[in-house]
Amino acid sequence: MAPILTAALYHFATLPDCAALRAPLQALCDAQGVRGLLLLAPEGINGTIAGSEDGVRAVLAHLRGDPRLAALRHKEAWGERMPFYRMRVRLKREIVTLGVPGLDPARHAGTYVKPRDWNALIDDPNVVVVDVRNDYEVGIGSFERAINPHTRQFADFPAWVERESQPGGVLAGQPRVAMFCTGGIRCEKSTALLKARGFAEVYHLEGGILQYLEDVAPQDSRWHGNCFVFDERVSVGHGLAPGHHSLCRACRMPLGEAERASPHYVAGVSCPYCHGTRTPAQLQALAERERQVALAERRGHAHIGAHPPAAPGGEPAP
Repeated sequence: MAPILTAALYHFATLPDCAALRAPLQALCDAQGVRGLLLLAPEGINGTIAGSEDGVRAVLAHLRGDPRLAALRHKEAWGERMPFYRMRVRLKREIVTLGVPGLDPARHAGTYVKPRDWNALIDDPNVVVVDVRNDYEVGIGSFERAINPHTRQFADFPAWVERESQPGGVLAGQPRVAMFCTGGIRCEKSTALLKARGFAEVYHLEGGILQYLEDVAPQDSRWHGNCFVFDERVSVGHGLAPGHHSLCRACRMPLGEAERASPHYVAGVSCPYCHGTRTPAQLQALAERERQVALAERRGHAHIGAHPPAAPGGEPAP
């Protein structure tokens, strides 16, 4: 079987005609046997697709054929099986939901900092380092000195900025701020938010955590733990080697060894995070789904139940 290429991508660009782009893009993906999810909005494109190398590259070439998306960047991963069951191209108000009208990350994002220069920036005690990911992502790994806003979803971030900008908050007085996320998309938008709020010196990690883990040697790293990723790898470490986390197939929270050792963990049914939140009938349905998934695997078949629902508060977030 030919290997499967997965491409995670995003690009902020002014696309007032995004609705007209949807049908041709969907048709091309279907013709090429490419599956996944792409979000189109007036502010750009975001998503993850998978398929044969020729198919994925044909879709990427089509996107970059639009001059507004010519600078689109993507991250690649190879696998042995297709991670998606269908292809969806959806229209959204935002490609990553922050809920603040009027932001223009394509023109007003913060200053990029390359991974090789990131350590020097976050080592500066006068720089406030902010992890803009969700709380469950921060829980399995982050940078030294990074502040965790404890957001459940990205749309909670503006309220945290407003609160911490008040006297006594970590953002009071508009200090220099360095921000990071998984692949860069949330940082571009959050730095645009801070600049709109009057912050003059706002920086973000170019290529996100994934690029840092790929470029920076472990002995020089300021990163601790693993990085949650929005695919079947669940987490990665330096060199993008797969981490040791799995997903709760009931609530999609990342689980380490401690969570899997919990008496509340039942594969496919519950974990310490979702234990006690479901009715007996729901638990029975989850257990039956897990039984069917295991049966399909023994027979060498794919089963749609093997793919969990979206991450908590999650959208595609390269």
